[in-house]
Amino acid sequence: MNEIVKTTNLTKTYHGTTVVSALNMTVKPGRIYGFLGPNGAGKSTTLKMLLGLVRPTSGSIELFGKSLNPKSRVDLLKNVGSLIEQPSYYGHLTAVENLRIYQTLLSLPEKNISEVLKLVRLDRQERKKVSQYSLGMKQRLGIACSLLSFPKLLILDEPTNGLDPAGIQEMRSLIQSLPQKYGMTLIVSSHLLSEIDQIADEVMIIAGGKMKYQGNLEKLHETDSSRSLEEIFLDLTKGEASL
Repeated sequence: MNEIVKTTNLTKTYHGTTVVSALNMTVKPGRIYGFLGPNGAGKSTTLKMLLGLVRPTSGSIELFGKSLNPKSRVDLLKNVGSLIEQPSYYGHLTAVENLRIYQTLLSLPEKNISEVLKLVRLDRQERKKVSQYSLGMKQRLGIACSLLSFPKLLILDEPTNGLDPAGIQEMRSLIQSLPQKYGMTLIVSSHLLSEIDQIADEVMIIAGGKMKYQGNLEKLHETDSSRSLEEIFLDLTKGEASL
């Protein structure tokens, strides 16, 4: 398989306003793909289209070499895990009880629950009610939920939200380990450009719904070695909304 994700002229228009314009995204297997852009650039809309939550106005999406459409959506998304926006849970239940709901609905092995909780370092807090969790702990639980099926493709939107510096470092290590350990491909959207700079193999930068750059991160630095990713980003998105 050449691409895990491939979009062709992907476009979304709301009430005459184009928020994603002719986006051609290519995500290769086993890679960590950083997805960057200012607020309002169209990142969340793009990720929701990849998950079948928003229907494109025009263009196409392929996942695992197959067209994503209303008929194929359920089968294809069985191999996709995601954390988009703020995770929501049953506060009166524990982490294990919350995950067991998803595990039962998806007919997954029960052992997956303990494995993902260990991965996100919540195994010692698994019997605590989620209402007593900090924002960072809830974010970790969201990551655990996205990993529950050990998907081929994992889409994470702001995965370090609410984490302290030590938690950010642990999340970075976890994300970096997933392709090699489990054969996963990841799309990671984040406002922390320094984190993307440390973990990503490929990046796409969009602004105003349009692609400004897509390619290998190492080659980008080789081409423009005097500037940081943040400086390159700011130059490419000049005049657009801030992060």
